[in-house]
Amino acid sequence: MTYRDKAVIVTGGSRGIGEGIVRAFVAAGATVAFCDRRADEGRALAESLHGRAVFHQCDVTRETELTGFIHQAAAATGRLDCLVNNAGWHPPHRPIDDFTAQDFRDLLELNLISVLIACRAALPGLRAAGGNIINIASLVGSIGQRHAATYVASKGGVIALTKALAIDEAPHGVRVNSISPGNIMTPLWRETAAATPDPARAIADGETAQVLGRMGTVDEVGRLAVFLASGATFTTGIDHLLTGGAELG
Repeated sequence: MTYRDKAVIVTGGSRGIGEGIVRAFVAAGATVAFCDRRADEGRALAESLHGRAVFHQCDVTRETELTGFIHQAAAATGRLDCLVNNAGWHPPHRPIDDFTAQDFRDLLELNLISVLIACRAALPGLRAAGGNIINIASLVGSIGQRHAATYVASKGGVIALTKALAIDEAPHGVRVNSISPGNIMTPLWRETAAATPDPARAIADGETAQVLGRMGTVDEVGRLAVFLASGATFTTGIDHLLTGGAELG
Protein backbone atom coordinates (compact mmCIF):
# COMPACT_ATOMS: atom_id res chain seq x y z
CA MET A 1 0.00 0.00 0.00
CA THR A 2 1.22 3.48 -0.80
CA TYR A 3 0.11 6.94 0.23
CA ARG A 4 3.07 8.76 -1.22
CA ASP A 5 3.09 12.56 -1.17
CA LYS A 6 -0.18 12.70 0.77
CA ALA A 7 -0.70 14.73 3.94
CA VAL A 8 -2.18 13.09 7.03
CA ILE A 9 -3.21 14.41 10.46
CA VAL A 10 -3.44 12.06 13.46
CA THR A 11 -4.70 13.02 16.92
CA GLY A 12 -3.38 11.19 19.97
CA GLY A 13 -0.45 9.89 17.95
CA SER A 14 2.46 9.59 20.35
CA ARG A 15 1.95 6.04 21.67
CA GLY A 16 -0.12 2.89 21.33
CA ILE A 17 -2.59 2.72 18.47
CA GLY A 18 -1.85 6.31 17.49
CA GLU A 19 1.85 5.59 17.16
CA GLY A 20 1.09 2.53 15.03
CA ILE A 21 -1.02 4.68 12.72
CA VAL A 22 1.62 7.41 12.44
CA ARG A 23 4.34 4.88 11.63
CA ALA A 24 2.17 3.09 9.05
CA PHE A 25 1.38 6.28 7.13
CA VAL A 26 5.02 7.35 7.18
CA ALA A 27 6.02 3.91 5.85
CA ALA A 28 3.43 4.38 3.08
CA GLY A 29 5.13 7.61 1.99
CA ALA A 30 2.86 10.21 3.58
CA THR A 31 3.82 13.33 5.48
CA VAL A 32 2.21 13.14 8.91
CA ALA A 33 1.36 15.79 11.48
CA PHE A 34 0.30 14.36 14.82
CA CYS A 35 -0.64 15.77 18.17
CA ASP A 36 -0.74 14.61 21.76
CA ARG A 37 -0.64 16.01 25.27
CA ARG A 38 2.52 14.00 26.02
CA ALA A 39 5.29 16.22 24.68
CA ASP A 40 8.30 14.04 25.46
CA GLU A 41 6.89 10.93 23.78
CA GLY A 42 5.64 12.95 20.82
CA ARG A 43 8.97 14.61 20.16
CA ALA A 44 10.81 11.31 20.51
CA LEU A 45 8.54 9.64 17.96
CA ALA A 46 8.92 12.53 15.50
CA GLU A 47 12.71 12.42 15.81
CA SER A 48 12.74 8.67 15.19
CA LEU A 49 10.89 9.21 11.91
CA HIS A 50 13.56 11.51 10.46
CA GLY A 51 11.46 14.44 9.35
CA ARG A 52 8.55 12.49 7.88
CA ALA A 53 6.33 13.34 10.87
CA VAL A 54 5.84 16.59 12.75
CA PHE A 55 4.68 16.68 16.36
CA HIS A 56 2.45 19.35 17.90
CA GLN A 57 1.60 19.39 21.59
CA CYS A 58 -2.15 19.77 21.84
CA ASP A 59 -5.03 19.02 24.20
CA VAL A 60 -7.90 17.99 21.93
CA THR A 61 -10.46 18.93 24.59
CA ARG A 62 -9.46 22.57 24.08
CA GLU A 63 -11.21 23.66 20.91
CA THR A 64 -8.87 26.52 20.04
CA GLU A 65 -5.80 24.29 20.43
CA LEU A 66 -7.29 21.52 18.30
CA THR A 67 -8.49 23.74 15.47
CA GLY A 68 -5.24 25.68 15.54
CA PHE A 69 -3.23 22.47 15.22
CA ILE A 70 -5.28 21.26 12.25
CA HIS A 71 -5.17 24.58 10.43
CA GLN A 72 -1.43 24.92 11.03
CA ALA A 73 -0.71 21.37 9.87
CA ALA A 74 -2.79 21.76 6.71
CA ALA A 75 -1.19 25.11 5.90
CA ALA A 76 2.32 23.67 6.31
CA THR A 77 1.75 21.01 3.64
CA GLY A 78 -0.63 22.99 1.45
CA ARG A 79 -3.07 20.07 1.37
CA LEU A 80 -4.88 17.56 3.56
CA ASP A 81 -5.73 14.06 2.42
CA CYS A 82 -6.64 12.18 5.58
CA LEU A 83 -7.66 12.94 9.16
CA VAL A 84 -7.40 10.17 11.75
CA ASN A 85 -9.24 10.90 15.00
CA ASN A 86 -7.53 8.61 17.48
CA ALA A 87 -7.27 10.60 20.73
CA GLY A 88 -9.36 9.04 23.47
CA TRP A 89 -9.37 7.32 26.85
CA HIS A 90 -10.99 4.38 28.62
CA PRO A 91 -11.67 5.21 32.28
CA PRO A 92 -11.36 2.50 34.94
CA HIS A 93 -14.24 0.05 35.01
CA ARG A 94 -16.94 0.85 37.56
CA PRO A 95 -20.74 0.72 37.74
CA ILE A 96 -22.79 3.67 36.62
CA ASP A 97 -23.55 4.53 40.27
CA ASP A 98 -19.90 5.55 40.64
CA PHE A 99 -19.76 7.89 37.61
CA THR A 100 -20.79 11.49 38.00
CA ALA A 101 -22.46 13.54 35.31
CA GLN A 102 -19.26 15.60 35.11
CA ASP A 103 -17.20 12.44 34.57
CA PHE A 104 -19.40 11.70 31.57
CA ARG A 105 -19.19 15.25 30.22
CA ASP A 106 -15.40 15.19 30.47
CA LEU A 107 -15.18 11.86 28.66
CA LEU A 108 -17.51 13.04 25.91
CA GLU A 109 -15.30 16.12 25.40
CA LEU A 110 -12.31 13.84 24.77
CA ASN A 111 -13.81 10.82 23.02
CA LEU A 112 -16.61 12.34 20.94
CA ILE A 113 -16.83 16.14 20.86
CA SER A 114 -13.16 16.48 19.86
CA VAL A 115 -13.88 14.20 16.89
CA LEU A 116 -16.64 16.49 15.65
CA ILE A 117 -14.47 19.60 16.13
CA ALA A 118 -11.51 18.04 14.32
CA CYS A 119 -13.70 16.92 11.41
CA ARG A 120 -15.23 20.38 11.09
CA ALA A 121 -11.80 22.03 11.06
CA ALA A 122 -10.32 19.57 8.56
CA LEU A 123 -13.18 19.30 6.09
CA PRO A 124 -12.36 22.33 3.93
CA GLY A 125 -8.98 20.81 3.12
CA LEU A 126 -10.35 17.30 2.77
CA ARG A 127 -13.07 18.46 0.37
CA ALA A 128 -10.48 20.22 -1.78
CA ALA A 129 -8.32 17.08 -1.96
CA GLY A 130 -11.10 14.48 -2.16
CA GLY A 131 -9.74 13.08 1.08
CA ASN A 132 -11.10 10.93 3.85
CA ILE A 133 -11.66 10.68 7.60
CA ILE A 134 -10.93 7.66 9.81
CA ASN A 135 -12.38 7.69 13.33
CA ILE A 136 -11.04 5.24 15.91
CA ALA A 137 -14.01 3.80 17.77
CA SER A 138 -14.12 0.50 19.70
CA LEU A 139 -15.69 -2.93 19.44
CA VAL A 140 -17.53 -2.26 22.70
CA GLY A 141 -19.29 0.68 21.07
CA SER A 142 -21.29 -1.97 19.20
CA ILE A 143 -21.53 -4.86 21.66
CA GLY A 144 -21.31 -3.17 25.08
CA GLN A 145 -18.97 -3.78 27.99
CA ARG A 146 -19.48 -4.44 31.69
CA HIS A 147 -18.99 -1.45 34.00
CA ALA A 148 -18.05 0.88 31.15
CA ALA A 149 -21.31 2.65 30.35
CA THR A 150 -19.79 6.08 29.73
CA TYR A 151 -16.99 4.77 27.51
CA VAL A 152 -19.33 2.54 25.52
CA ALA A 153 -21.70 5.46 24.97
CA SER A 154 -18.89 7.73 23.80
CA LYS A 155 -17.57 5.19 21.30
CA GLY A 156 -21.05 4.33 20.10
CA GLY A 157 -21.39 8.02 19.40
CA VAL A 158 -18.22 7.95 17.30
CA ILE A 159 -19.65 5.13 15.16
CA ALA A 160 -22.95 6.99 14.71
CA LEU A 161 -21.17 10.26 13.89
CA THR A 162 -19.10 8.42 11.29
CA LYS A 163 -22.21 7.19 9.48
CA ALA A 164 -23.93 10.58 9.59
CA LEU A 165 -20.86 12.42 8.26
CA ALA A 166 -20.43 9.83 5.51
CA ILE A 167 -23.86 10.78 4.20
CA ASP A 168 -23.26 14.51 4.46
CA GLU A 169 -19.79 14.48 2.90
CA ALA A 170 -20.36 12.04 0.03
CA PRO A 171 -21.47 14.88 -2.31
CA HIS A 172 -18.14 16.59 -1.55
CA GLY A 173 -16.13 13.48 -2.41
CA VAL A 174 -15.02 12.85 1.17
CA ARG A 175 -15.23 9.32 2.57
CA VAL A 176 -15.74 8.77 6.32
CA ASN A 177 -15.09 5.41 8.00
CA SER A 178 -14.30 4.12 11.46
CA ILE A 179 -12.12 1.37 12.91
CA SER A 180 -13.31 -0.49 16.00
CA PRO A 181 -10.36 -2.29 17.60
CA GLY A 182 -10.86 -5.08 20.08
CA ASN A 183 -7.99 -6.20 22.31
CA ILE A 184 -4.87 -4.53 20.97
CA MET A 185 -1.61 -4.86 22.89
CA THR A 186 -0.64 -1.29 23.77
CA PRO A 187 1.34 0.32 26.59
CA LEU A 188 -1.97 1.14 28.29
CA TRP A 189 -3.09 -2.50 28.05
CA ARG A 190 0.19 -3.63 29.63
CA GLU A 191 -0.14 -1.05 32.40
CA THR A 192 -3.71 -2.16 33.09
CA ALA A 193 -2.68 -5.81 33.25
CA ALA A 194 0.25 -4.98 35.53
CA ALA A 195 -2.14 -3.36 38.01
CA THR A 196 -4.16 -6.57 38.43
CA PRO A 197 -3.42 -9.22 41.09
CA ASP A 198 -2.28 -11.64 38.35
CA PRO A 199 -0.89 -9.78 35.29
CA ALA A 200 0.01 -12.97 33.43
CA ARG A 201 -3.56 -14.25 33.83
CA ALA A 202 -4.96 -10.90 32.68
CA ILE A 203 -2.89 -11.05 29.48
CA ALA A 204 -3.79 -14.70 28.89
CA ASP A 205 -7.48 -13.88 29.25
CA GLY A 206 -7.03 -11.01 26.80
CA GLU A 207 -5.46 -13.32 24.27
CA THR A 208 -8.07 -16.07 24.52
CA ALA A 209 -10.94 -13.60 24.11
CA GLN A 210 -10.32 -13.75 20.34
CA VAL A 211 -11.05 -16.78 18.17
CA LEU A 212 -7.63 -16.20 16.59
CA GLY A 213 -6.11 -16.82 20.01
CA ARG A 214 -4.03 -13.68 20.30
CA MET A 215 -4.29 -9.94 20.75
CA GLY A 216 -3.88 -7.50 17.90
CA THR A 217 -0.92 -5.19 17.36
CA VAL A 218 -0.75 -1.46 16.81
CA ASP A 219 0.92 -2.19 13.46
CA GLU A 220 -2.21 -4.03 12.32
CA VAL A 221 -4.37 -1.04 13.21
CA GLY A 222 -2.00 1.20 11.28
CA ARG A 223 -2.07 -0.98 8.19
CA LEU A 224 -5.87 -1.03 8.18
CA ALA A 225 -5.92 2.77 8.45
CA VAL A 226 -3.60 3.09 5.45
CA PHE A 227 -5.77 0.67 3.46
CA LEU A 228 -8.93 2.64 4.24
CA ALA A 229 -7.22 5.86 3.16
CA SER A 230 -5.46 4.57 0.05
CA GLY A 231 -7.24 1.49 -1.25
CA ALA A 232 -10.82 1.33 0.04
CA THR A 233 -12.04 3.98 -2.38
CA PHE A 234 -15.60 2.62 -2.57
CA THR A 235 -16.03 2.34 1.20
CA THR A 236 -17.74 4.98 3.30
CA GLY A 237 -19.84 5.00 6.46
CA ILE A 238 -18.52 1.59 7.52
CA ASP A 239 -17.30 0.57 10.96
CA HIS A 240 -14.44 -1.87 10.42
CA LEU A 241 -14.04 -4.40 13.23
CA LEU A 242 -10.38 -5.20 13.98
CA THR A 243 -10.95 -7.76 16.69
CA GLY A 244 -9.51 -11.16 15.87
CA GLY A 245 -13.06 -12.44 15.98
CA ALA A 246 -13.73 -11.50 19.62
CA GLU A 247 -17.37 -10.83 18.82
CA LEU A 248 -17.97 -14.23 17.14
CA GLY A 249 -19.84 -17.04 18.84
